[in-house]
Amino acid sequence: MTDGRRLQSITRSESLRLLGDVSMGRVVFTHRALPAIRPVNHIVEGEQIIIRVDRETALARAIGLDARDVVAYEADQIDPVDHLGWSVIVIGRAHLLGDGEEAARYRQALQPWVAGTFDDIIMIEAEMVEGFRLTRDLYPDGSQEPDGHGTGPAGLLPG
Repeated sequence: MTDGRRLQSITRSESLRLLGDVSMGRVVFTHRALPAIRPVNHIVEGEQIIIRVDRETALARAIGLDARDVVAYEADQIDPVDHLGWSVIVIGRAHLLGDGEEAARYRQALQPWVAGTFDDIIMIEAEMVEGFRLTRDLYPDGSQEPDGHGTGPAGLLPG
């Protein structure tokens, strides 16, 4: 049932803040000329999403040290019962961070969730950021304004 819910855009800064409040998302990349998706844990620093991967995974092999491959990253927090929450999608160029102090700092800050050798750090530059909230309408006419002059469901103006 969709009555009483709407999509509401979120600003870039709020989207990145929300992304930083959760520790897991999904990275979309190209593997064997097809789209592939992997769940990963992450941290957000400024406008970069940082993930730690095992060097032998398809994701690590797809993102080269000097490459700037375009990937997508998505994380959300949506209640499974009332279907309210938010989702953020980031599109940007990703690259492997070489060894050094910065990589060591990220390895310390970002602990793997599963066993394995997770030595590689991938940084995703947040070039395009799109976020939205699934919210509940406050008033019966579909608006969030008491006088009924707000936008209706799905951002359409009342007719």
